[in-house]
Amino acid sequence: MTGEAMAADVVEKQAPSHRAGRTIAKPAKANPKKHTEDPEKVEVHGRRLSTIASSATKSDTPLVETAQSVTVVTRNEMDVRGVLNLNQAVRYAAGITSDLRGGGVGTRYDQFALRGFTVPTFLDGLKLQDSATGYAVAQTDTSRLDRVEILKGPASALYGQSSPGGLVALSSKLPTEQRFYGGVTTTGGSFDLYRVDADVGGYATDNGFVRYRLYGTVNGQHSQLARTGSRRFSISPSFTFGGDGPTTLTLLGNYQYDPENGTYGGAPLVGSLKRASFGYLPRDFYDGDVPFEKFNRRQGSITYILNHRFNKDWSFSTRGRYDDIKTIYRSVYNSGYYNEDGTLPRSAFGTNEHTHNLAFDSQFKGHVQTGPLSHTMMFGFDYMQQSAAEQGFYGKAPDMDVLHPDYHMTIPAMSPYVNYQTDSHQIGVYGQDEIRWRGLVLTGSLRNDWYRSHQVEHIYNTDTRQNPSQITWRASGLYHFNFGLSPYISYSTSFQPQSGSVSSDGGHTFRQADPSMGKQLEGGLKYQIPGTSVLLTAAGFHIEQTNVLVGVGNLGYSVESGKVHSDGFEFEAHAEPYKNLMITAAVSVQKVRDDSTGKPLIQSGKGNASLFAFYTLPSGPLKGFGFGGGMRYSAKAYGGEASYGSVWVPQYAVFDGSLKYDLSNLSPSLRGWTAAASVRNLFNKNYIGNCLSYASYGQEWCYYGERRNAQGSIGFSW
Repeated sequence: MTGEAMAADVVEKQAPSHRAGRTIAKPAKANPKKHTEDPEKVEVHGRRLSTIASSATKSDTPLVETAQSVTVVTRNEMDVRGVLNLNQAVRYAAGITSDLRGGGVGTRYDQFALRGFTVPTFLDGLKLQDSATGYAVAQTDTSRLDRVEILKGPASALYGQSSPGGLVALSSKLPTEQRFYGGVTTTGGSFDLYRVDADVGGYATDNGFVRYRLYGTVNGQHSQLARTGSRRFSISPSFTFGGDGPTTLTLLGNYQYDPENGTYGGAPLVGSLKRASFGYLPRDFYDGDVPFEKFNRRQGSITYILNHRFNKDWSFSTRGRYDDIKTIYRSVYNSGYYNEDGTLPRSAFGTNEHTHNLAFDSQFKGHVQTGPLSHTMMFGFDYMQQSAAEQGFYGKAPDMDVLHPDYHMTIPAMSPYVNYQTDSHQIGVYGQDEIRWRGLVLTGSLRNDWYRSHQVEHIYNTDTRQNPSQITWRASGLYHFNFGLSPYISYSTSFQPQSGSVSSDGGHTFRQADPSMGKQLEGGLKYQIPGTSVLLTAAGFHIEQTNVLVGVGNLGYSVESGKVHSDGFEFEAHAEPYKNLMITAAVSVQKVRDDSTGKPLIQSGKGNASLFAFYTLPSGPLKGFGFGGGMRYSAKAYGGEASYGSVWVPQYAVFDGSLKYDLSNLSPSLRGWTAAASVRNLFNKNYIGNCLSYASYGQEWCYYGERRNAQGSIGFSW
């Protein structure tokens, strides 16, 4: 078996051209029997092309033949831009509202919105399950990843419970077809950044029947906030059994330990977004207490991926993962407003969470011919289970003098306020048929899910159960012309379980909330210049989320009358590589509205625009020298309601830069050595990344954007 774990379909070899280490031909037109194309030859070593993705269909499909918006971020692009986390990886994609905590704060979680909605993350085709309260959440170090796929719009027809905005699919590095390979990279940079990343793999047996890969990282950095920082240790071994035979089994393990990971606080709105009587708080303002601050996360997982090909037409794939995530978190945070004497009131919060997660997904796939029609069929079953325990604590903390902060105060003992045990299960069955006739591609997907949840709260002695089931579907049509143009239209649906007490008769009787429902109509054009990796896409979309909970005053229950609309247009251009040039460009305009408030969804933006280009000199004295840069623009975003009215975070634009040099061009003795440098927010722009404001509680927070952050690295690979 070859290479990398595909976002949803790890070794589905629908065409030999997708395999590592082969000279392949790239598509020029649709073929009813194959997904291959021919003109330009490209040498691939263990990685798939940037013009192919699997998240939309759970099998490798050229993007120009995929009737849904998908953005691919390759390993090469992440390396060139110096990406350190998922927030940074997705910043250049259309429709993304990035860094909901500003980019320099709250980096322990990957927080961004897609088409106005927060979205789940899948790793190797299996969902990374959040804990019931959202603190015991796994974070995947991007050094582990081969690629990131951003699937836009509802996707429940293949994945079960999901967001109307879409999902993010991550692919792990796995053993490749190379006999022996590896690399070590050391990185240093701003805020005392240090990283050592190592990766080694190859044949464990002479004939390649058993292959292995081992990679890991040790890294740390002070955050841009005073007196806070992060540290991480991660290791991932993997083995593939079966070589290039019809049956392969891959085992992948990971253990990651974060002894500390920054802070989760912010700055009061007055003093950051709005000027206070004393002026503005500095960008390194920290609202916590150093001895009290703690965030400790341990996460481990074991994954299996089994593939069997019965013949040239039919195959079976199954995968599963067990996750164990444990977090200990406590902090002091500000209340988002000032006392009359100008001090900043604060509270103390803490939680101990432990989750055990299981996820499985199995599929039969086959090709059937009915007259002139070619069918690619898939029938699948998946299962998810979670057992989560949380103990939450709350208490008071001394007020802070923001002009003369004391970060070593005595914090009173906290009191327990919640003690949850939550058990949930989801079973889903699904089917899909991709029908091809000449350049026409019709796709239909249908799924039924059964979800069950049981939550017991031991302090207030409450017992909550949910047992919904839901049918979701998708239908799309696309026509791929010989000259590379593909107009398409698609309709898809989604569902998301939600917790809350609901009454339909004015509070006389109560029941648990039903899931919220999502639907999207999307239409657009895709154009891939034949024989190249140059891909242009344009899409318009309309999303509706219904059955959303709306609170009834302060009566403690809700009604399911909420509706959210998201309408927008997106354009993207990608080329990697094309005549030694890598380029990615994106523009999006969106309007997100919550009918229950008449306002946008909180923290949703109006759109974004970006451009990143990187060019490597192919000859001359500086052969092998690469240089480039990018611009990221974010339109204004809605931050909630403050005492003075609606909070709008101003638009901003920041610039990034990258350099890379293959040192073997200086001397043959330096073969394998590479030097690189990158910088984010090149001109150190001072801006607010986002805000979170609740006027009814008097709480108004904002988060400063990431300051200039530069890094340099030296690497050796073989």
